[in-house]
Amino acid sequence: MARTINWDARIGRRVRLRDLHILLTVVQRGSMAKAAMHLGVSQPAVSEAIAYLETAFGVRLLERNRRGIEPTMYGVTLLKYARAAFEDLRQGVQEIEFMADPTAGELRIGCPESIAAGPLVPIVERLSARYPRVKSYVEQFSTTTMEFPQLRNRDVDLVLARLNPGPSTKYADSLTIEILFNDRFCLAVGLKSPWARRRTIDLAELVDEPWIMGPLDSPGGAAVIEAFRSRGLALPQIAVTTFSVHLRNSLIANGRFLTALPASILRLNSGQLHELPIKLPMPPWPVAIVTLKNQTPNPAIKLFVECAREIAKSMVSKSLLARD
Repeated sequence: MARTINWDARIGRRVRLRDLHILLTVVQRGSMAKAAMHLGVSQPAVSEAIAYLETAFGVRLLERNRRGIEPTMYGVTLLKYARAAFEDLRQGVQEIEFMADPTAGELRIGCPESIAAGPLVPIVERLSARYPRVKSYVEQFSTTTMEFPQLRNRDVDLVLARLNPGPSTKYADSLTIEILFNDRFCLAVGLKSPWARRRTIDLAELVDEPWIMGPLDSPGGAAVIEAFRSRGLALPQIAVTTFSVHLRNSLIANGRFLTALPASILRLNSGQLHELPIKLPMPPWPVAIVTLKNQTPNPAIKLFVECAREIAKSMVSKSLLARD
C-alpha cells in the first residue's frame, strides 16, 4: 500500500520562501552563475537551494540544455504556484502597509497607449496629488483581445481598457468590469490647419487630404470607413498608419494631416488640436476598469477607482463624452 504523504507538514517544515525565490531567479536568468550574481550569493548556495527543493518534492526541477538551464515539467508547475504565492504575499504586505497608512502603497496599471495618452493622465495626476505615497507603475499593451492575460497572470493589478464597441461582449465570470464612460471617435486637425477655421465641412472635401490613423480594422478605423462608404465616397488617403499617439499628435500639430481619434485624447490636447464638425457613425465605446474577482485586493485599487470615477464624471459633465 502506497504511503500517504502529509504535504501540509512537508511544505511547512521543508519548503522555504528563500529557496523558491532562488529557483525563480535561476529560471529568469537562465543559469545558476547569473542567478548567484544577481542575488549576491555564492553559486554553491544557489545549487544547494535547488537541491534542497528537489529533495523536498522528490522530482527534478531543472535541466541543462544548449540554451542554459530550463525548468522540467515539474519545475514549470512549481513555478506557476510559487509566483502566485509570492504575489499573494506581496498583496498581503501591501494590505498590512495600507492598514498602517491608507495613503501608501503600490499600484500596477495596464492599458493601451490610447488610454495612457488619454484618460489615464488626469487620473494619475489626481491620484498622485491626493495620495503622494502611492507609487504607480504603468505597463502599456494591447487590449484588443479582451482576454487580459497580463491581469490573469497577475503582472498588473488592474487594466484600464477600451472595451469592444457595439453589441455587448461576453466576459469571463472571473472579471469585474466597471464602465467609467463611453468615449467617441472624432475627426481632428491641428490648430494651424486651414480646416480648423471652417465652421462647416463636407466629408467629400476630405477624401484627398493626407490622413494619419490607426489600422482601418480598429474601431476608429471602421467608423471612418463607414462614414465615407455611407456617403458613397472613396476611402481617404491614409499617408501614415500607426498606433503611436505621440507620433500622430506631433504630425497633426504642423497643420498638414487629418486624423480620427478618441474624444478623451482630443480633450487633453485641446490647445493643439481642433475637432472638425463631422459626426462619425459609431456605437458607444466604453472605457472601463477591469480587475480580477478572485485576487487578493490591492488597497490602492480603491484609491485609483475613486479618482477615476471623479475624472470620468468631470469629463462627462463637459459634454465631451457620454455615460451609459
